[in-house]
Amino acid sequence: MRKLCDILKVKKITSAQNPQIKNVLKLRNRRARDETKTFLIEGYRELLRAFDAKVVIEKLFFSPEHFLKDNEEPLIKRIAKSDSELFELSKSLFEKVSYRDRPDGLLAIAKQGRKTLSSLPKIIKGKKNPFLLVAESIEKPGNLGTILRSSDAAGVDAVIVCDACTDIYNPNVVRASIGTLFTQPVIECQSQELLNFLQDAKIEILSATPHSSTVYTDVDLTKAVAIVVGCEQYGLTELWMKQCSHQVKIPMLGIADSLNVATATTLLLYEVVRQRKLS
Repeated sequence: MRKLCDILKVKKITSAQNPQIKNVLKLRNRRARDETKTFLIEGYRELLRAFDAKVVIEKLFFSPEHFLKDNEEPLIKRIAKSDSELFELSKSLFEKVSYRDRPDGLLAIAKQGRKTLSSLPKIIKGKKNPFLLVAESIEKPGNLGTILRSSDAAGVDAVIVCDACTDIYNPNVVRASIGTLFTQPVIECQSQELLNFLQDAKIEILSATPHSSTVYTDVDLTKAVAIVVGCEQYGLTELWMKQCSHQVKIPMLGIADSLNVATATTLLLYEVVRQRKLS
């Protein structure tokens, strides 16, 4: 790593009072992220996926003492070529800015790239049966991140976050998604405008609720479909319940009346995958 620091323009930071360190800590707060239109990416996998997805990395902070393998140095060199600022931190100072229990020595400040509903027609253009996931008012960043990870794995064409309760650029969303936030289109909009779009586009709407009498495997999911899941505590709003094409449930055979929203989402998405594979 000494050779790397000699080759690249790396600034060393040794004080927790350095303005760069203070800026990193501020970005844990949504208000600071909204004001600066930037956010934090921590972790090798997350940073690699963001960089490959052409997310603009403004500043990269690293701590060689935390590196797990030999992959970090090549990634740092790639990021350096994009004119990002590089900062080397001591082990203790990196642990101060890290939000992980076991940091791997890479943390970046990147530019946000929010997408609105206006980008959805282009995303699904030419697709015979678009496959969408709608997440309404998800409150917990970890659940939203896991939903993004499952959506990526299931080949969803786009994830639409409606009436957001948590910021998609929350560090814990990025972490739980293991960088899949950057591997697929993630759109933010209001429920009513999305509902209008789906109905006009003749995309069937499948609303998940434990109060339905229809099991999710009994519905034809080979057509253009949008799977809609709701907030952890209250489920979907009346808007999605009344205007959907189908209300479906996941059978519950124990004492619990519902699954964690991320778990339920994964089951629903893979039923679409299963049916389309067999069709």
